[in-house]
Amino acid sequence: MPDTLICSHMLHRLVIFIALATIAGLTWFTNLRYENIDLAKLSYSFTAITASYFFFKLLMEEAIAKRIKQQKTRYTFRKTTQLLFLVVAFIIILRIWIINPQALLVAYGLFAAGVAISLQDVFKNFAGAMTIFISGLYQVGDRIEINSKYGDVIDIGLFYTTLLELREWVDGDQATGRITLVPNGHVLALAVHNYTKDHRFIWDEMSLPITYSSNWKKAIELVETIVKKETAAASLRAEKEISQLAEKYFLSKRNIEPKIYITPTDNWITLRVRYVVETRDRRVVQNDLLKLILDIIQQTPDIAIASQTLTITGDTIVKK
Repeated sequence: MPDTLICSHMLHRLVIFIALATIAGLTWFTNLRYENIDLAKLSYSFTAITASYFFFKLLMEEAIAKRIKQQKTRYTFRKTTQLLFLVVAFIIILRIWIINPQALLVAYGLFAAGVAISLQDVFKNFAGAMTIFISGLYQVGDRIEINSKYGDVIDIGLFYTTLLELREWVDGDQATGRITLVPNGHVLALAVHNYTKDHRFIWDEMSLPITYSSNWKKAIELVETIVKKETAAASLRAEKEISQLAEKYFLSKRNIEPKIYITPTDNWITLRVRYVVETRDRRVVQNDLLKLILDIIQQTPDIAIASQTLTITGDTIVKK
């Protein structure tokens, strides 16, 4: 915000404060002269409004909000202080004008219900932030997915979690460049997928179609050799981390070694290659493996990659 706008905004707040203080002073002097109960309550009311305005609008909103760098958090903080100003001022005024305890209790109940409804998202997001900090659902640097939003956590605020977005229109687990703000309240009702909590590894799979005329046993042997060699170091680290994970959770033994599963289809044999990889290296490792696999297959005459072709005979289309 430009300096001129800041000065104008501050001046506007000061004018309102001076006007409220003036009205409070006038009602107080008037009550001293005429000694009326309603004038006394009116004087107390304007004094309470003036004090609340000074604390919330001049001190909190102007002094503290300026130090908040994140625009969304600063906006939310300003809105919250505005609502707190109204809430506190209204509660004090109720206490001044309603003397009957039972009527006051009813008024407070109705007011609290209205506040709870109007501020439910703010309270939910704040409660979500407390849940994140206390339970450690995720931390800055974790890779998470929540409410179909996937990315790396770069900030956890009181109301929003900031993600560096991944996927969307970009293939693989790579950044789009967008900054995504996720309300913290989502953690109270939605599933949170954390890809890096307690360990850094995931199982990845890729599919390789080969023709029925290929030597599929040889293909499995070649692919398995390549995958085991290239993922050996990652598999060793993953085994150590997952064994430590079993000390914290009830976790049955998992096979870390790469495996190849066969799925026959109408057109080809699909080799499904399963292996363990560090979360942030998934696309890079898959790309490197495919290069090596395609290179060795190209050098092997009795193994061929399958593809679907169409043969047109008259009015009939035959898939091969």
